[in-house]
Amino acid sequence: MKQDTLKDSLRYLGTFKFWKELLIMTLGMAVAAAGVYYFMIPGKLVIGTISGLSIVLSNLAALAGVTIKVSVIVTAINAILLILAWLLIGHEFGAKTVYTALILGPLLEFWEKVLPYERLIEPGQTSVMGDIWFDLLCFVLILSISQTILFHINASTGGLDIIAKIVNKYFHFDIGTSVTVAGALIGLSAFAINPFRMVVIGLVGTWINGLALDYFTAGINRRKRVCVVSKDYERVRRYIIEDLCRGCSLYEVTGGYSGEKSMEVQVLLTQDEFSALMNFLKAGGIQAFITAGNISEVYGLWNRGKHRR
Repeated sequence: MKQDTLKDSLRYLGTFKFWKELLIMTLGMAVAAAGVYYFMIPGKLVIGTISGLSIVLSNLAALAGVTIKVSVIVTAINAILLILAWLLIGHEFGAKTVYTALILGPLLEFWEKVLPYERLIEPGQTSVMGDIWFDLLCFVLILSISQTILFHINASTGGLDIIAKIVNKYFHFDIGTSVTVAGALIGLSAFAINPFRMVVIGLVGTWINGLALDYFTAGINRRKRVCVVSKDYERVRRYIIEDLCRGCSLYEVTGGYSGEKSMEVQVLLTQDEFSALMNFLKAGGIQAFITAGNISEVYGLWNRGKHRR
Protein backbone atom coordinates (compact mmCIF):
# COMPACT_ATOMS: atom_id res chain seq x y z
CA MET A 1 0.00 0.00 0.00
CA LYS A 2 2.80 2.41 0.91
CA GLN A 3 4.64 1.55 -2.31
CA ASP A 4 1.51 2.28 -4.36
CA THR A 5 1.12 5.62 -2.59
CA LEU A 6 4.75 6.47 -3.26
CA LYS A 7 4.40 5.53 -6.93
CA ASP A 8 1.28 7.70 -7.25
CA SER A 9 3.10 10.61 -5.63
CA LEU A 10 6.11 10.26 -7.95
CA ARG A 11 3.80 9.98 -10.97
CA TYR A 12 2.01 13.17 -9.89
CA LEU A 13 5.35 15.04 -9.76
CA GLY A 14 5.71 14.51 -13.49
CA THR A 15 2.30 15.84 -14.46
CA PHE A 16 1.52 19.21 -16.04
CA LYS A 17 -0.98 19.88 -13.22
CA PHE A 18 1.75 19.66 -10.58
CA TRP A 19 4.11 22.09 -12.31
CA LYS A 20 1.29 24.47 -13.16
CA GLU A 21 0.11 24.59 -9.55
CA LEU A 22 3.71 24.92 -8.33
CA LEU A 23 4.15 27.98 -10.55
CA ILE A 24 0.82 29.43 -9.37
CA MET A 25 1.76 28.92 -5.72
CA THR A 26 5.18 30.51 -6.21
CA LEU A 27 3.84 33.57 -8.01
CA GLY A 28 0.95 33.91 -5.57
CA MET A 29 3.29 33.85 -2.59
CA ALA A 30 5.69 36.29 -4.25
CA VAL A 31 2.82 38.75 -4.60
CA ALA A 32 1.70 38.19 -1.00
CA ALA A 33 5.27 38.64 0.27
CA ALA A 34 5.58 41.90 -1.65
CA GLY A 35 2.39 43.14 0.01
CA VAL A 36 3.71 42.29 3.46
CA TYR A 37 7.17 43.74 2.87
CA TYR A 38 6.19 47.02 1.18
CA PHE A 39 2.91 47.87 2.90
CA MET A 40 2.87 46.20 6.32
CA ILE A 41 6.41 46.28 7.66
CA PRO A 42 7.39 49.96 6.98
CA GLY A 43 4.38 51.48 8.75
CA LYS A 44 4.07 48.72 11.38
CA LEU A 45 0.63 48.05 9.96
CA VAL A 46 -0.73 45.08 11.89
CA ILE A 47 -3.61 43.42 10.08
CA GLY A 48 -4.96 40.16 11.43
CA THR A 49 -2.46 37.84 9.79
CA ILE A 50 0.46 35.77 10.99
CA SER A 51 2.69 38.36 9.34
CA GLY A 52 1.01 41.01 11.48
CA LEU A 53 1.55 38.95 14.62
CA SER A 54 5.18 38.45 13.58
CA ILE A 55 5.65 42.21 13.27
CA VAL A 56 4.35 42.63 16.82
CA LEU A 57 6.68 39.94 18.17
CA SER A 58 9.65 41.35 16.24
CA ASN A 59 9.09 44.82 17.69
CA LEU A 60 8.62 43.45 21.21
CA ALA A 61 11.89 41.57 20.84
CA ALA A 62 13.59 44.78 19.68
CA LEU A 63 12.34 46.59 22.80
CA ALA A 64 13.96 43.85 24.83
CA GLY A 65 17.23 44.36 22.97
CA VAL A 66 16.93 41.26 20.80
CA THR A 67 16.90 41.51 16.99
CA ILE A 68 14.70 38.94 15.28
CA LYS A 69 13.66 39.42 11.68
CA VAL A 70 9.97 39.23 10.80
CA SER A 71 10.76 36.58 8.19
CA VAL A 72 12.26 34.29 10.87
CA ILE A 73 9.22 34.57 13.14
CA VAL A 74 6.85 33.99 10.20
CA THR A 75 8.67 30.78 9.31
CA ALA A 76 8.65 29.52 12.92
CA ILE A 77 4.92 30.12 13.46
CA ASN A 78 4.03 28.60 10.10
CA ALA A 79 5.99 25.46 10.94
CA ILE A 80 3.68 24.86 13.92
CA LEU A 81 0.52 25.60 11.96
CA LEU A 82 1.59 23.32 9.13
CA ILE A 83 1.39 20.32 11.46
CA LEU A 84 -2.22 21.26 12.21
CA ALA A 85 -2.96 21.65 8.49
CA TRP A 86 -1.57 18.20 7.75
CA LEU A 87 -3.51 16.53 10.56
CA LEU A 88 -6.85 18.38 10.43
CA ILE A 89 -7.41 19.46 6.83
CA GLY A 90 -5.80 16.92 4.54
CA HIS A 91 -2.53 15.82 3.02
CA GLU A 92 -2.97 17.70 -0.28
CA PHE A 93 -3.76 21.01 1.43
CA GLY A 94 -1.06 20.33 4.00
CA ALA A 95 1.61 19.50 1.43
CA LYS A 96 0.86 22.55 -0.69
CA THR A 97 0.73 24.81 2.33
CA VAL A 98 4.07 23.43 3.54
CA TYR A 99 5.56 24.80 0.35
CA THR A 100 3.79 28.18 0.38
CA ALA A 101 4.37 28.78 4.08
CA LEU A 102 8.04 27.91 4.01
CA ILE A 103 8.80 30.15 1.02
CA LEU A 104 7.12 33.24 2.56
CA GLY A 105 10.11 34.01 4.78
CA PRO A 106 12.68 33.61 1.98
CA LEU A 107 10.49 35.68 -0.36
CA LEU A 108 10.45 38.51 2.19
CA GLU A 109 14.24 38.32 2.16
CA PHE A 110 14.13 38.29 -1.65
CA TRP A 111 12.19 41.57 -1.85
CA GLU A 112 14.51 43.07 0.75
CA LYS A 113 17.52 42.27 -1.42
CA VAL A 114 15.92 43.25 -4.75
CA LEU A 115 14.36 46.55 -3.69
CA PRO A 116 14.54 47.62 -0.03
CA TYR A 117 11.45 49.57 0.97
CA GLU A 118 13.65 52.35 2.36
CA ARG A 119 14.32 53.42 -1.23
CA LEU A 120 10.61 53.93 -1.83
CA ILE A 121 9.89 56.02 1.27
CA GLU A 122 10.22 59.74 0.65
CA PRO A 123 11.74 62.01 3.33
CA GLY A 124 9.25 62.83 6.05
CA GLN A 125 7.06 59.80 5.32
CA THR A 126 6.69 56.70 7.45
CA SER A 127 5.33 54.35 4.80
CA VAL A 128 5.64 53.61 1.08
CA MET A 129 2.37 55.30 0.09
CA GLY A 130 2.75 58.13 2.55
CA ASP A 131 -0.69 57.47 4.04
CA ILE A 132 -1.51 54.52 6.26
CA TRP A 133 -4.97 54.12 4.68
CA PHE A 134 -3.49 53.79 1.20
CA ASP A 135 -1.01 51.24 2.53
CA LEU A 136 -3.93 49.36 4.08
CA LEU A 137 -5.98 49.28 0.88
CA CYS A 138 -3.00 48.21 -1.25
CA PHE A 139 -2.10 45.41 1.12
CA VAL A 140 -5.67 44.10 1.48
CA LEU A 141 -6.20 44.05 -2.28
CA ILE A 142 -2.91 42.22 -2.93
CA LEU A 143 -3.41 39.72 -0.10
CA SER A 144 -7.05 38.95 -0.98
CA ILE A 145 -6.19 38.19 -4.60
CA SER A 146 -3.29 35.97 -3.54
CA GLN A 147 -5.45 34.10 -0.99
CA THR A 148 -8.25 33.57 -3.50
CA ILE A 149 -5.94 32.10 -6.14
CA LEU A 150 -4.32 29.73 -3.65
CA PHE A 151 -7.60 28.61 -2.03
CA HIS A 152 -8.88 27.80 -5.53
CA ILE A 153 -6.15 25.16 -6.00
CA ASN A 154 -6.61 23.86 -2.43
CA ALA A 155 -3.57 25.68 -1.07
CA SER A 156 -3.11 28.77 1.09
CA THR A 157 -0.64 31.47 2.05
CA GLY A 158 -0.10 29.63 5.33
CA GLY A 159 -0.45 31.18 8.76
CA LEU A 160 -3.90 32.61 9.38
CA ASP A 161 -5.26 30.91 6.27
CA ILE A 162 -4.64 27.55 7.94
CA ILE A 163 -6.70 28.58 10.96
CA ALA A 164 -9.42 29.97 8.68
CA LYS A 165 -9.49 26.76 6.62
CA ILE A 166 -9.85 24.66 9.77
CA VAL A 167 -12.75 26.83 10.97
CA ASN A 168 -14.31 26.68 7.48
CA LYS A 169 -14.04 22.89 7.30
CA TYR A 170 -15.33 22.00 10.75
CA PHE A 171 -17.76 24.86 11.47
CA HIS A 172 -18.80 25.64 7.85
CA PHE A 173 -18.30 29.40 8.17
CA ASP A 174 -17.59 31.35 4.98
CA ILE A 175 -13.85 31.50 4.40
CA GLY A 176 -13.96 35.30 4.60
CA THR A 177 -15.76 35.19 7.95
CA SER A 178 -13.21 32.69 9.26
CA VAL A 179 -10.36 34.99 8.21
CA THR A 180 -12.05 37.98 9.85
CA VAL A 181 -12.73 36.30 13.21
CA ALA A 182 -9.28 34.75 13.54
CA GLY A 183 -7.62 37.91 12.23
CA ALA A 184 -9.42 40.18 14.67
CA LEU A 185 -7.93 38.28 17.61
CA ILE A 186 -4.45 38.69 16.14
CA GLY A 187 -5.11 42.33 15.32
CA LEU A 188 -5.79 43.10 18.98
CA SER A 189 -2.22 42.04 19.77
CA ALA A 190 -1.07 45.25 18.05
CA PHE A 191 -1.93 47.15 21.26
CA ALA A 192 1.51 45.97 22.43
CA ILE A 193 3.34 48.20 19.92
CA ASN A 194 0.85 50.57 18.28
CA PRO A 195 -1.41 53.39 19.46
CA PHE A 196 -5.18 52.94 19.52
CA ARG A 197 -5.63 54.58 16.09
CA MET A 198 -3.28 52.11 14.40
CA VAL A 199 -4.97 49.13 16.04
CA VAL A 200 -8.37 50.29 14.78
CA ILE A 201 -6.94 50.73 11.27
CA GLY A 202 -5.58 47.19 11.43
CA LEU A 203 -8.95 45.79 12.54
CA VAL A 204 -10.71 47.65 9.74
CA GLY A 205 -8.20 46.16 7.33
CA THR A 206 -8.89 42.68 8.68
CA TRP A 207 -12.63 43.18 8.13
CA ILE A 208 -12.10 44.49 4.57
CA ASN A 209 -9.80 41.55 3.85
CA GLY A 210 -12.58 39.13 4.83
CA LEU A 211 -15.10 40.93 2.61
CA ALA A 212 -12.71 41.08 -0.34
CA LEU A 213 -11.79 37.41 0.07
CA ASP A 214 -15.44 36.36 0.03
CA TYR A 215 -16.04 38.52 -3.03
CA PHE A 216 -13.09 37.15 -5.01
CA THR A 217 -13.76 33.57 -3.88
CA ALA A 218 -17.39 33.79 -4.95
CA GLY A 219 -16.30 35.10 -8.33
CA ILE A 220 -13.67 32.48 -9.06
CA ASN A 221 -15.89 29.60 -7.85
CA ARG A 222 -19.08 30.84 -9.53
CA ARG A 223 -21.16 28.24 -11.35
CA LYS A 224 -24.44 28.43 -13.21
CA ARG A 225 -27.48 26.47 -12.04
CA VAL A 226 -29.33 26.04 -15.33
CA CYS A 227 -32.89 24.78 -15.78
CA VAL A 228 -34.07 23.94 -19.30
CA VAL A 229 -37.72 23.07 -19.98
CA SER A 230 -38.15 21.66 -23.49
CA LYS A 231 -39.90 18.95 -25.47
CA ASP A 232 -36.50 18.17 -26.97
CA TYR A 233 -35.10 17.46 -23.52
CA GLU A 234 -33.47 14.21 -24.72
CA ARG A 235 -31.22 16.13 -27.16
CA VAL A 236 -30.35 18.56 -24.38
CA ARG A 237 -29.58 15.72 -21.97
CA ARG A 238 -27.31 13.96 -24.47
CA TYR A 239 -25.41 17.16 -25.23
CA ILE A 240 -24.82 17.85 -21.53
CA ILE A 241 -23.63 14.32 -20.82
CA GLU A 242 -21.74 13.50 -24.02
CA ASP A 243 -20.29 16.89 -25.02
CA LEU A 244 -20.06 18.88 -21.78
CA CYS A 245 -19.34 15.75 -19.70
CA ARG A 246 -21.62 16.94 -16.90
CA GLY A 247 -24.29 15.09 -14.99
CA CYS A 248 -27.84 16.41 -14.94
CA SER A 249 -31.22 15.77 -13.32
CA LEU A 250 -34.60 15.34 -15.02
CA TYR A 251 -37.89 16.48 -13.49
CA GLU A 252 -41.39 16.12 -14.87
CA VAL A 253 -43.18 19.48 -14.84
CA THR A 254 -46.68 20.63 -15.69
CA GLY A 255 -47.39 24.02 -17.25
CA GLY A 256 -49.58 26.10 -14.99
CA TYR A 257 -51.29 27.84 -17.94
CA SER A 258 -51.42 25.13 -20.61
CA GLY A 259 -51.58 22.10 -18.36
CA GLU A 260 -49.12 20.34 -20.68
CA LYS A 261 -46.57 17.99 -19.20
CA SER A 262 -42.92 18.41 -20.09
CA MET A 263 -39.46 17.64 -18.74
CA GLU A 264 -37.03 20.00 -17.02
CA VAL A 265 -33.30 19.38 -17.32
CA GLN A 266 -31.30 20.80 -14.40
CA VAL A 267 -27.50 21.07 -14.47
CA LEU A 268 -24.58 22.95 -12.90
CA LEU A 269 -22.16 24.47 -15.41
CA THR A 270 -19.20 26.80 -15.62
CA GLN A 271 -19.72 30.07 -17.46
CA ASP A 272 -18.00 28.72 -20.59
CA GLU A 273 -20.11 25.55 -20.51
CA PHE A 274 -23.27 27.62 -20.10
CA SER A 275 -22.34 29.68 -23.16
CA ALA A 276 -21.72 26.47 -25.12
CA LEU A 277 -25.13 25.10 -24.09
CA MET A 278 -26.88 28.30 -25.17
CA ASN A 279 -25.11 28.16 -28.55
CA PHE A 280 -26.16 24.52 -28.94
CA LEU A 281 -29.81 25.35 -28.25
CA LYS A 282 -29.74 28.23 -30.71
CA ALA A 283 -27.91 26.35 -33.47
CA GLY A 284 -30.14 23.28 -33.07
CA GLY A 285 -33.34 25.30 -33.21
CA ILE A 286 -34.44 23.83 -29.88
CA GLN A 287 -37.44 25.60 -28.36
CA ALA A 288 -36.88 25.88 -24.63
CA PHE A 289 -37.65 27.90 -21.52
CA ILE A 290 -34.38 28.54 -19.70
CA THR A 291 -33.52 29.97 -16.29
CA ALA A 292 -30.03 30.37 -14.86
CA GLY A 293 -28.72 31.52 -11.51
CA ASN A 294 -25.27 31.92 -9.96
CA ILE A 295 -23.97 29.39 -7.42
CA SER A 296 -20.81 30.25 -5.46
CA GLU A 297 -20.21 26.92 -3.68
CA VAL A 298 -20.45 23.37 -5.02
CA TYR A 299 -19.69 20.20 -3.04
CA GLY A 300 -19.72 16.50 -3.81
CA LEU A 301 -19.19 14.91 -7.23
CA TRP A 302 -18.80 18.15 -9.21
CA ASN A 303 -15.60 17.34 -11.10
CA ARG A 304 -15.83 13.57 -11.34
CA GLY A 305 -17.73 13.56 -14.63
CA LYS A 306 -15.03 15.65 -16.37
CA HIS A 307 -12.70 12.62 -16.39
CA ARG A 308 -15.16 10.36 -18.13
CA ARG A 309 -13.57 10.64 -21.59
